[in-house]
Amino acid sequence: MALPWLLLLELLLYGSCFICGIVTASSVTISQGSFAGKCMLYGSVHLNNSSISVLSSSSPSLCYFVSAISVCVAVFCFSLTLYWIYVACFDGEVKREKLWMNITLGLSGVFLFFLLVTGCILKIGRDRLCDSVLNTLKNITRCEEAQNESWLSPISGSQFYSRLHSAETAVWVNFFFWMIIAVLVLLQRNKGSEIQSGGENPSVTPSETEPFFNRPGRP
Repeated sequence: MALPWLLLLELLLYGSCFICGIVTASSVTISQGSFAGKCMLYGSVHLNNSSISVLSSSSPSLCYFVSAISVCVAVFCFSLTLYWIYVACFDGEVKREKLWMNITLGLSGVFLFFLLVTGCILKIGRDRLCDSVLNTLKNITRCEEAQNESWLSPISGSQFYSRLHSAETAVWVNFFFWMIIAVLVLLQRNKGSEIQSGGENPSVTPSETEPFFNRPGRP
């Protein structure tokens, strides 16, 4: 059975949010691994024998939090997409209850809040790290240039900026998509309410809908 076009667009956005969540989680995790398990959001660096070394780092739980939020959003999107595909392929009727649309709207608000927090953490944390890099290396003018510098082993900073930038971009794209999803669900809920309130009950006979006092007299 074909899905309504609003629901189909919503599922496409769920698929995009799933990809964004995986990109964010994998980028943050790989970046943390390249710094020997240290979370470099809000971190700082210094020079050690002409090589860049870590001076301070954030608690690993900060990076775990960013990854966990992204994974939770991705799992929810993946599960919901599979559910509606199953309904469309094996169920006879595609019907969305108003209760579940209200729940989806509530979850959209929760996800938007945590994605906003995650995006701010990545943005401010990366900027703090870049400020430390630029203050340490006077020969560069952009943070991404530090990826070509020598880093003290076992640290590998060859793509630290690119990975954190990719994670941040994916979070903001995910946030934007969830705003659209919330609007689509709201439209579908209002559309369903209008149909329900505007439709007439076919089982009611015309005589039952006539005003009681205005009925013509019977002979």
